[in-house]
Amino acid sequence: PAPPPPRPVAKPSTQPPAPAAPRPLAVPDPTPSLNAPNGVIAPEPAAPITSAFPSEAPVALATPPAPPAPPAPPAPPRVELPSSSAEYLNNPRPPYPPLSKRLGEQGRVVVRVFIDANGTASQAEIRSSSGYERLDQTALQTVLRWRYVPGKRNGVAEAMWFNVPISFVLE
Repeated sequence: PAPPPPRPVAKPSTQPPAPAAPRPLAVPDPTPSLNAPNGVIAPEPAAPITSAFPSEAPVALATPPAPPAPPAPPAPPRVELPSSSAEYLNNPRPPYPPLSKRLGEQGRVVVRVFIDANGTASQAEIRSSSGYERLDQTALQTVLRWRYVPGKRNGVAEAMWFNVPISFVLE
């Protein structure tokens, strides 16, 4: 058999070592790893950019201050409606018209009355009829003679309209 061919012998190099080559960046593998965390990983924020000129002061991006909130609207005035039910007013029930009794007329009348700051009725009108003119007129005349506790706005007596219901029921 023939002897193996001789191997070349490396000579020591006298050249300076070459500069290290930059390392390649790691490229993510598109196939998921079994040990990879689930979800999205947010990138780290970039380092702030500083000026190459030290004499320049950094410029802050300031947002203009928000305009002041509008003042709260004033509280609505407290309104107390007039009343005819106070015991000391001595307001009698309206009389039942005799003809309406004989004819069996019954119903409910709502009288809209304007009460001044002194508690006196100065105007009145039928807001809702009973269906019988006699009952409506009796209610209207009675309500105009009554005394009232005047309505108040923020504790001060004030003239205002008020609805007074009157029921005529035969017993």
